[in-house]
Amino acid sequence: MISGRYASLSGLQAYGMRLQNNANNIANMNTSGFRKSRVLLSEEKPQGVGAQVEKVETPGPQTMEETGQGKRMVEQSNVDLTEELPEMMLDQHALLANIRSLQAMDEMEKNVLDLKA
Repeated sequence: MISGRYASLSGLQAYGMRLQNNANNIANMNTSGFRKSRVLLSEEKPQGVGAQVEKVETPGPQTMEETGQGKRMVEQSNVDLTEELPEMMLDQHALLANIRSLQAMDEMEKNVLDLKA
């Protein structure tokens, strides 16, 4: 039971980090030169999910902007909202799955305690 609980808790933490990262990317999507980041998930031994944040170095689109020194090309953010929103929905479902897993473990432990009582 403990290892299953640890796997679910680490999954909650990892997908919470992914959701937070998506929110940060969306919040900064109109910031010139902002580079989005992504969270890579990995397996942890003996059970669990690890999460690591990495910057995405692909360049954003270039636009012509008026600055104090005249017109010049400015790189925009490389955040694509059509990628971020579906990822957020997947992350939400993964969070709910891990929560339901914890609830099922709680219910099983309760049933075992009821049987022994």
